[in-house]
Amino acid sequence: MLFIAHCTDKADHLQVRLDTRPDHLEFLKAKGDALKVGGPTLGVDGETPNGSLLIFEDANLETAKAWAAKDPYTAAGLFESVIVQPWKHVIGGGL
Repeated sequence: MLFIAHCTDKADHLQVRLDTRPDHLEFLKAKGDALKVGGPTLGVDGETPNGSLLIFEDANLETAKAWAAKDPYTAAGLFESVIVQPWKHVIGGGL
């Protein structure tokens, strides 16, 4: 089953994101092929990261939420909010 994780950064936490990014990327790589798409959301300037969006496979909502909660960004206190919910791919290639 596919899920999205939409994470919003706390204001003024860009340095936390930058400092934690290597650990975050290693965490994502460990998900392997189950991680379909991932990347930062951006501010109105089109450059400054202000959150994350992930699309990934997991067994159920509970395990999806548990996995997202282990993200090093979460442990570092970067996120203001994290929404994990089921997602259905309907159109577009690549997944």
